[in-house]
Amino acid sequence: MATTTNTATTPPPQQVDSATAEELTAKAAHKRYEGLVMVRTKAIKGKGAWYWTHLEPITASEHLKRGTCPNFNSLPKPISSISPNTALLPSPSSSGGTTVLHTSSNRKRPVVSSSGLSGSGGVASSTYPLTAVGSTYQVSPLAIVDPSRFSDDMAMLPQQPHLMLSGGKEDLCALAMLEDSVKKLKSPKTSPGQALSKTQIDCAFDYLADWVYESCGSVSFTSLEHPKFRAFLNQVGLPVVSKRDFVGGRLDVKYEEARAESEARIRDAMFFQIASDGWKVKSNGGFGDINLINLTVNLPNGTGLYRRAVFVSGSVPSKYAEEIFWETITGICGSLVQQCVGIVADRFTAKALRNLENQNHWMINLSCQLQGLTSLIKDFSKELPLFRSVSENCFKLASFINNKTPIRNSFHKYQLQEYGNAGLLRVPSREYEKMDFGPVYTMLEDIMSSARALQLVLLDESYKIVSMEDPTSREVAEMIGDVGFWNDLDAVQSLVKLIKEMAQEIEIERPLVGQCLPLWDELRAKVKDWCSKFHIDEGAVEKVVERRFKKSYHPAWAAAYILDPLYLLRDNSGKYLPPFKYLTPEQEKDVDKLITRLVSREEAHIALMELMKWRTEGLDPVYARAVQMKERDPVTGKMRIVNPQSSRLVWETYLTEFKSLGKVAVRLIFLHATSCGFKCNWSLLRWVCAHGHSKEGMDKVQKLIFIAAHSKLDRREVLSDEDKDADLFALANEAFDKDIVGG
Repeated sequence: MATTTNTATTPPPQQVDSATAEELTAKAAHKRYEGLVMVRTKAIKGKGAWYWTHLEPITASEHLKRGTCPNFNSLPKPISSISPNTALLPSPSSSGGTTVLHTSSNRKRPVVSSSGLSGSGGVASSTYPLTAVGSTYQVSPLAIVDPSRFSDDMAMLPQQPHLMLSGGKEDLCALAMLEDSVKKLKSPKTSPGQALSKTQIDCAFDYLADWVYESCGSVSFTSLEHPKFRAFLNQVGLPVVSKRDFVGGRLDVKYEEARAESEARIRDAMFFQIASDGWKVKSNGGFGDINLINLTVNLPNGTGLYRRAVFVSGSVPSKYAEEIFWETITGICGSLVQQCVGIVADRFTAKALRNLENQNHWMINLSCQLQGLTSLIKDFSKELPLFRSVSENCFKLASFINNKTPIRNSFHKYQLQEYGNAGLLRVPSREYEKMDFGPVYTMLEDIMSSARALQLVLLDESYKIVSMEDPTSREVAEMIGDVGFWNDLDAVQSLVKLIKEMAQEIEIERPLVGQCLPLWDELRAKVKDWCSKFHIDEGAVEKVVERRFKKSYHPAWAAAYILDPLYLLRDNSGKYLPPFKYLTPEQEKDVDKLITRLVSREEAHIALMELMKWRTEGLDPVYARAVQMKERDPVTGKMRIVNPQSSRLVWETYLTEFKSLGKVAVRLIFLHATSCGFKCNWSLLRWVCAHGHSKEGMDKVQKLIFIAAHSKLDRREVLSDEDKDADLFALANEAFDKDIVGG
């Protein structure tokens, strides 16, 4: 039996090793080539001018256009600008074969053919500029050029005149623009993107208009025609807008829409309260003494609606304010003036508001509690000796540091060392101090925050030299080294900060009238703790607080505190009763007097009988707990009432047996205790100061303010854009300070 054996032919080991080595070498050469191409691409894009001495300058015009070569006038004309027929150079011959370059109009890279490569078995493609040397592959000199060889090769080429621009390097930008224009003409235009429909364009401009109007002066109308903004519109496919369109018909339409919505909400409510702020004379940073008086409508459901703006200059008489209030009321409800429950304002409590309340028995006119707390700081600065002594000492210290050049330079040196920044201590003028304690408080903050730097100044040689001749320097040195001075400064700063924090919380929370008594009780407790901490006599401080309390107090505070189910207290029997035990005898009488004033004479005795029943029976525990139910605010972490409208709704739906007292309760407990609302930007006030005599201009300002205020009140925004920006920079400063401390 014959046996057939198939034997595979195995190549010699040397041949296998040789083929493997060739493949590895070819792959390495290919990888090296790709790396060089990447480097050359970066050089072409201008990523680094130093590449040009090592890489073939095939895009030297781009290099010239960018102006990265300082010696472009002395170099030969770039090879890319030479005719392709003369630019082809034969590569050096080798023992393994020769490389021939072919040019083609539809290829960007030179085509390489090698006599030493097999068309089927070669690893390298014919498009790679490789040369064969024996059994290895090397990168062609086209990919990387030796500088000395490049100079020799350039010498072989026909030289063209040096590129000389009559304008020098300043012409490079113009030359680049010329080349770009040529490229645009040679290259086909890219097809435009999908055009926006008219509906999309109108919707986009509606949003843009809302943003511009609601910024209320922060965004100027002229900026709509800024070249960069127009470029942005063009980039997103929107047509160019005109500022005249935004101050013309579009503004009128937006105003009418906001006005109609506001009127509809007011008509839907049974009664309302007027809030007015801006009557206090303020300095507007050089924009004159123009103040913006805001008149807002507060509805029972907690909604705030903007009504009108009034611009006044300087101080105004009380009678004028009274006329503005009454004109606003009649403009809303006509002859049905009883729909206006009352007014809350930041001024004219003693005259205008009291006159209107006496003339209209159903009205409850309140003073703004934010203004009351702010005025308390001014009271302390005038009446407490501690405030006066600390202010005087700080004036002397700050003026000395700022005015003595050697001391100031030393102070700045230690500021930079300790805090990373330097500046003068902010010293207010003596005249301004009498009007407002705010600038004085700023000076106190500067001194307290610079305590470490001030102490280091005393150890500096420059201070010792000045102390030899200036007696004030020795007095200031004793002050800085005195622990008592810093304790007193800390005490004043702590008390002002305490009141400012309460005022800020009031501005944000906007408490109702029933919260006024608990608010002042909280203030008294905090002031008492402050006196204990800094060993201050309580008598003088309490006297100042009580005087301000009496100026701010209104009998409605006590009545609302008693009638609002939010403040009911659970007794031992489980009943929820009104907190009469926290009222003084005078305040209890105020409750009776106010209730009888707010009802007709025929209902007065009925209302008092219902008040006695309310005092003894209170509210059903289930409803009381429902009204007082709280939840944690996810943003602030504070506990808040779940449904603030429950207090009023309980009287309207459940406590219907209290006919007369219920009418008083629902009109009383919704009243706001603050008048703060819309804040106007200074940029708009500056415009009013310049164009306040133009009827057409003021009409547009009124519409702009109404639109902005209507939107902000609807979103319940308290802070202005300027306040938000200030908070943003404050956070940035805090982060910077942490970095300094951490470093």
